[in-house]
Amino acid sequence: MVEDRRLTDAELDRLDERVWTDAPDEARVDFEDAVAFHESLPAHKQFADVLEGADGVLTQPRAGVARLEEQIELLRTLTEEGGADLLPTTIDSYTRDNEYEKAQAGLEQSRETGESELNGFPAVNHGVEGCRSLIEAVDAPVQVRHGTPDARLLAAVTLAGGFQSFEGGPITYNLPYTSKYELAETIEYWQYVDRLCGAYTERGVRINREPFGPLTGTLVPPSIAIAICIVEGLLAATQGVRSVTLGYGQVGNIVQDVAAIRAMERLGPEYLPDAVTVTTVFHQWMGGFPRDEARASGVIALGSATAAIVEPDKIITKSPQEARGVPTAEANATGLRTTDQVLQMLAEQSIDLEGVDREQELIERSVRSLLEAVFEAGDGDVACGVVRAFERGLLDVPFPPSEAAAGDALPARDDDGRVRLLKFGDLAVDEETKEIHRARLEDRAATEDRSPSFRMVADDVSAISDGRLVGRPGDD
Repeated sequence: MVEDRRLTDAELDRLDERVWTDAPDEARVDFEDAVAFHESLPAHKQFADVLEGADGVLTQPRAGVARLEEQIELLRTLTEEGGADLLPTTIDSYTRDNEYEKAQAGLEQSRETGESELNGFPAVNHGVEGCRSLIEAVDAPVQVRHGTPDARLLAAVTLAGGFQSFEGGPITYNLPYTSKYELAETIEYWQYVDRLCGAYTERGVRINREPFGPLTGTLVPPSIAIAICIVEGLLAATQGVRSVTLGYGQVGNIVQDVAAIRAMERLGPEYLPDAVTVTTVFHQWMGGFPRDEARASGVIALGSATAAIVEPDKIITKSPQEARGVPTAEANATGLRTTDQVLQMLAEQSIDLEGVDREQELIERSVRSLLEAVFEAGDGDVACGVVRAFERGLLDVPFPPSEAAAGDALPARDDDGRVRLLKFGDLAVDEETKEIHRARLEDRAATEDRSPSFRMVADDVSAISDGRLVGRPGDD
């Protein structure tokens, strides 16, 4: 069984040598040389320092194309036309699946056609020097955003290439993404990633780590998302990570979203070691978007208003072209400007929302219960505990493709649009909490003159793309 213990320097070195053997046409990079490159970067490109020292909500989009020159141009557009505070480099799907030969073929085809034939940036194929060229060419901190269950080589290349923030984790980039990996397997892979981040941190280069809070992006109850992010933060801290950004995806009800971020802000520092600086990120809506760009901008504005009220450390923005696939640079910049406009208009307003404290208490109680189940299942070992908790259904993710999660937790919205649980499976929450969820869904059922059922779930999944928050009977 996998254990939550720090890898030794000798173990890291052996794993590092093995990881680099999979790199296409890339010799293993000297660690001291990589540290020196990070130290050469100016203060405004030091990701953790910029994020942790910000006065307001920082904006960051998603963006990635195949060619290096085009990626540089894209990121410059996002800062110059969109005003992005933090920059992404979104990795292509072939790299996420460790299919580097296919990524190389797509890169070469992109160079021939002048168009991006990949849905992201193939960082491993561009290599350390290509990554360093990217970092040097843009004028803001850059993060690796991907979706890779086995991210070992991607981390080795991009960290040596100057990236100082790395998204994802063994749960959040496994269970919502794939059925190929066992959970214990990805925990071991990410122990290498986190230990490598810890090694840089120990040399004075603080690498920021960000668990992917939205999970499956579909009606995820806040308590589940927060508990899993804290678990990944704990696993990262064991390996020496000292900057952790806990993530959360917008569900659409402002009261619940504000309560969730506040719960995360309180529980993160409580559970993570004192040596870890905890920040938060709020993802704008991760589900289906309206195809109409004006309506899509409305969804973006709602998320922006929520962020303005609760003030997470950063917000991941969307574009009005989300329903159409990969957005243009201009559309991405539009989403950034829409977000920034709402943030600025609400910056000096004091807004009190009724019910936030009660909702926050409910979320925190559920998170504590889920985390306690993990600790008990592993006899205090987080890695062992989280594997056993998922095996027993004590911790679960809605709609997972992975068999490592039971998938028995079934969410639906209540009458106010807050995400509740219609089915709990064996999820480790107390009876009082379950009764609150059931009662709220019964209230909705009475309003709609129907019984609580999977039909509610199906209606809710498509509601926002159809122009509503709650999927009501008879909606077109």
